[in-house]
Amino acid sequence: MSLTLVGLGLFDERDLSLRAIEEAKISDKIYTELYTSKWYGNIENLKKIIGKDVTELSRKDLEDNSDEIIKEAKKQRVVIFVEGDPLCQTTHFSLLLEARKLGIKTKVIHNASILSAVGETGLHVQKFGQYITIPFPEKTKGKQPASVFEIIRENKKRGLHTLCLLDVIAEENKYMAVNEGLQILLSGKIINNEDKLVVFAKACSDKPLIVYDTLDNLIKSNISDIPAVIIILGKLHFTEKEYLELVGNE
Repeated sequence: MSLTLVGLGLFDERDLSLRAIEEAKISDKIYTELYTSKWYGNIENLKKIIGKDVTELSRKDLEDNSDEIIKEAKKQRVVIFVEGDPLCQTTHFSLLLEARKLGIKTKVIHNASILSAVGETGLHVQKFGQYITIPFPEKTKGKQPASVFEIIRENKKRGLHTLCLLDVIAEENKYMAVNEGLQILLSGKIINNEDKLVVFAKACSDKPLIVYDTLDNLIKSNISDIPAVIIILGKLHFTEKEYLELVGNE
């Protein structure tokens, strides 16, 4: 009958919109995926809010066995809660595409994404270029994909900021630390120890972390907050610089 993708937001179940709650209440089957980032919510609390049972999906369920979900959506109202905003991952777009091909009604209920939340750092969202994900070295046999550094170089050439997402293996409760990400960036020889970067962690929480400092000082700080992103700066507008100096050193 229908497939609805619902954004969970970035921190916990309190980020749900009223529209999302209303949609879940009238659904027949509810799933959630929690493998793309660190989520500080609680599934039991989520169940209480919507008054329905919630089944957690693994990456394999959603990426390799999505046909089963599509089959269910042919017969009943299916909702999938997605961390952040539903359409920032191509996997979820593929679900919508397959459902539409089969004539299944689809809907998207948006929420906050790290792609927009970075504005809290004071950086202008329209000044970001293509973003990257820094993969764990074991996934790439110790060598980062050339595209990671090529994208950063291209953004820097154009004066644009680069949002660097840090890899996650949620099934193993493994999240790349800021220091590991910084060391990988340093190895690419596109930034040096004196370059100023931004670290933004726990977006949308009551106490988000924003740090603006040199790479050398950031490594020494040994930031442990997760989830976190690293931002390589392009050409700063004077208002961006003023805001970063104000909040990034608090």
